[in-house]
Amino acid sequence: MGSILDIIGGLLLIAGTSFLLFGGIGLVRMPDLFNRIQAGTKTTTLGTLLTLCGAGFLYPEWSLKLLLIGVFMLFTNPLSSQVLARTAHHIGVKKSEKMIVDHLTDDLREKS
Repeated sequence: MGSILDIIGGLLLIAGTSFLLFGGIGLVRMPDLFNRIQAGTKTTTLGTLLTLCGAGFLYPEWSLKLLLIGVFMLFTNPLSSQVLARTAHHIGVKKSEKMIVDHLTDDLREKS
């Protein structure tokens, strides 16, 4: 039974670190700040959760602590990226030429 948990935990660790690697590549390859924030947030959230799940399979006695860390990540990561993106938009950070739709500017025009 222990070896099955070790295999599942190892596979989840590999999957989590792969997502974190893809996130790092995405940060380099994306054209502007807004795309980098999205790529970094999505991949680090999923990569960290998979890594925490893998650690939970390898060390079942840590499961409750790892679950609390995962819940904290699910709340803070997307919220902080949204705040960073809205602040960057507000101060006028340059957008990529490929950006066609800007919903935040449209919403702000409708409110004023």
